[in-house]
Amino acid sequence: MAATVGPSGWWQRWRRRLSARDGSKMLLLLLLLGSGQGPRQVGAGQTFEYLKREHSLSKPYQGVGTGSSSLWNLMGNAMVMTQYIRLTPDMQSKQGALWNRVPCFLRDWELQVHFKIHGQGKKNLHGDGLAIWYTKDRMQPGPVFGNMDKFVGLGVFIDTYPNEEKQQERVFPYISAMVNNGSLSYDHERDGRPTELGGCTAIVRNLHYDTFLVIRYVKRHLTIMIDIDGKHEWRDCIEVPGVRLPRGYYFGTSSITGDLSDNHDVISLKLFELTVERNPEEEKLHRDVFLPSVDNMKLPEMTAPLPPLSGLALFLIVFFSLVFSVFAIVIGIILYNKWQEQSRKRFY
Repeated sequence: MAATVGPSGWWQRWRRRLSARDGSKMLLLLLLLGSGQGPRQVGAGQTFEYLKREHSLSKPYQGVGTGSSSLWNLMGNAMVMTQYIRLTPDMQSKQGALWNRVPCFLRDWELQVHFKIHGQGKKNLHGDGLAIWYTKDRMQPGPVFGNMDKFVGLGVFIDTYPNEEKQQERVFPYISAMVNNGSLSYDHERDGRPTELGGCTAIVRNLHYDTFLVIRYVKRHLTIMIDIDGKHEWRDCIEVPGVRLPRGYYFGTSSITGDLSDNHDVISLKLFELTVERNPEEEKLHRDVFLPSVDNMKLPEMTAPLPPLSGLALFLIVFFSLVFSVFAIVIGIILYNKWQEQSRKRFY
């Protein structure tokens, strides 16, 4: 299985490829799911990674439910099955989501998503897709693949239906990413193009082998890769430097159907902590941020709404307004009387 850590050659080659690409000394901590072992070295050099169980999900899906004691919460039409979690069935007008209850405070991380999209619809008669989220708010249903619009954080969209009729150069299904500070709306009519950071075509529907997506966030660098060809190889999709994401946000995934539909299933979500060495200059540059942003990309600034006035403040405003009005009227009468008096003197 493509996303499972093991001694296979493709995994070692991928890890060496990532280390070479970053050009930095990386220290990753690894804890194999169910192994009961501590951090383990993978590949050449000091390369470790560590599986964060409180942010990960896999069969038999223990800790998934609607209660406050669950690590993962279901919303809408999402259902837990034996082999997967179905966000939406292949039916019209359905909406579902799965959200982690534990906020993530990791500085550098990697999320591996094992998913499946399938249904009865033929070409361009299926929809709408699913999204993976790292956002400030959770469990907020809305129009953006089942989540709220004007979200704060990162959204990665697997869009299976083209809404923009005139587009020719883009082949669907299509994967794109968006960083939002709460000021931007996702443009459905244009398939999110005005706000996307990048994307790639990903033929993921009705495949007979496993499909995976990995989101990697290291040193303000966002990388998204896919393994959808049944070859156990990662393929580049999106790579964006200068992405600034706050800590303490929530991971989730959601889906929605309209007039067209599909089964949108999540098999597993595995989050790995990546511990990266930074020099003093990088430590200064990579300080915590409080609002998502992307270098060299201007996002509209959020204007905080004015707090409502208290009863006392409202009374004082009305009182002084009346006093000022009375004062202005009195001054006006005095000036008018003086003007009339001077006019009579000139007349006589």
